[in-house]
Amino acid sequence: MTADRHQLSLLQPAITHRGEPGRLRVLTLNVQHANPARTRRQADWLAGQDADVLVLTEVTPGGHTLTQALEERGFTVHMGDGGGDYLTVIASRTGKQEPAEVRPTHLPHRCAAVRLHTDEGFTVGVVGLYVPSRGPQERRNVDKRAFQDAVAALLPRLADDLAVSGPIVIAGDLNVVEPGHQPHHAVFGAWEYAFYDAFGAAGYTDAFRHCHPETIDHSWYGRRSGDGYRFDHLFCSSADAVRTCSYLHEPRTSGLSDHAAMTATITVPAL
Repeated sequence: MTADRHQLSLLQPAITHRGEPGRLRVLTLNVQHANPARTRRQADWLAGQDADVLVLTEVTPGGHTLTQALEERGFTVHMGDGGGDYLTVIASRTGKQEPAEVRPTHLPHRCAAVRLHTDEGFTVGVVGLYVPSRGPQERRNVDKRAFQDAVAALLPRLADDLAVSGPIVIAGDLNVVEPGHQPHHAVFGAWEYAFYDAFGAAGYTDAFRHCHPETIDHSWYGRRSGDGYRFDHLFCSSADAVRTCSYLHEPRTSGLSDHAAMTATITVPAL
């Protein structure tokens, strides 16, 4: 990118966004450690969606290009604390963000959490998670299992930690599939399915399954096999609050990311 084009990008005006009273539209996307040029294209696409809140995973260390690009487009941005490999970012353009102290004991930078104070006077909890992949041979599943265990330990007390008056939304790339996933992937162990089940045990509803009990859809496809995986998830503390939930495949098919986005509409406050 030339210096002139870069300057024009920095001067791009914020896109006007109007939320819908009583509804919160959430979108989550794995941004696939995008370089600066692709990050700005992602920011353009994200700003063009009707989402009020974004949960973005696999953000490159530092995340400065993404933070700047989203702020230029009218978002307030919060990212997971600390250094490390990949970050999780929460961005919103409605209400007011208040960072929340939700920190797994392992890889805490892969978790981000906020209390979102809505214009209607309610607070909504938003938690973003990026579970590690299985990892290189010498550390196969070490970080993944440790992070999953740390998050599972947080879930039963999450409502008390956030202390919000509205629902809690947990979203991101969990790198696990649900029990009964089609197609079946023999590589996943019982401990990975147990992590998925931990959300339900703590009172969180799989929004996609709530809206589509029988639908088969995937958010990532194997590079060699072409098999689909439903890796990206959104859970809500109130099933009654979930109005819509679906995958948006444009980011994946257009090359913005190797993942589909997931979007959901949540009633605020929960009915």
